[in-house]
Amino acid sequence: MSAKQRLSASVDRAVLVAAQAAVADGRAANVSAWVNEALHRQAEHDQRMKALDEFLSVYEGEHGAITDEEIRLASRRLRSRAIVVRGKTPAARSTRQRRTPGAR
Repeated sequence: MSAKQRLSASVDRAVLVAAQAAVADGRAANVSAWVNEALHRQAEHDQRMKALDEFLSVYEGEHGAITDEEIRLASRRLRSRAIVVRGKTPAARSTRQRRTPGAR
């Protein structure tokens, strides 16, 4: 693990409340740990976005710009192959009869 360095930052109140709730719920050791993890996620996200930008730049340099129509068609193709998972279907639920109150 790398050395820690103290930081002073101002955050929105709602973010501080969320951090404190994470600590209270045991999802973070303390607010600093919660903020540190969030900064790690943001840094990783930024790296992925930079790599994507570089990939797209090379791809478009070789194949030309990706058009809105190509994006629309690709999205449509992906949606048509998607598998929707939303839990049990009504037919798969238990068919056991419920007893009415007072019935034996």
